[in-house]
Amino acid sequence: MIGKLDDYLRFNETALNLRGQRQQLIASNIANADTPNYKARDIDFNSAMKTAMAQATAQPGEMAKTSTAHLSAKSTGGSGANGIPLLYRNIQQGAIDGNTVDMDAERNQFADNAIRYEAGITMISGQIKSMLTAIQG
Repeated sequence: MIGKLDDYLRFNETALNLRGQRQQLIASNIANADTPNYKARDIDFNSAMKTAMAQATAQPGEMAKTSTAHLSAKSTGGSGANGIPLLYRNIQQGAIDGNTVDMDAERNQFADNAIRYEAGITMISGQIKSMLTAIQG
C-alpha cells in the first residue's frame, strides 16, 4: 500500500526536490554576484528530472543517500545532489573581474523557479485531497 502511494507521489516529489536544489543554486549565484571570478551555475531541469526519475525507479532495493557526505559507487565531481550535473551559465554580459552572474537573469530565474515550485506544491496538495476524498467516500 505504501509503495503505491510512493509511486503516486514520486513524480511531484522528485520535481520539488529538483526545484529546491535549483533555487539554492540560483540563490548562491545571487549571493556571489560581487565575487571575482565566480562562475554562475545552474541545472538543466528537464534532463535532471529524467535522470532523477530513472534513478528513483531503477533499483528499489538500493539505499537512498540522505547526505552528500555518503559514499557512492561512482564519483559525483562537478555534480549536485543525486548526481545531477551542474552546468555553467552562458555569459550574457562579461565583467572585468571574471564574474559571470547577470543579476537580471538570476532574479528572473529565481522568480520563475519559485512560481514553478509553488505550482508543484499545489499539484501535490491536489493529489492528497483526491486521495482523502477517495478514502472518505
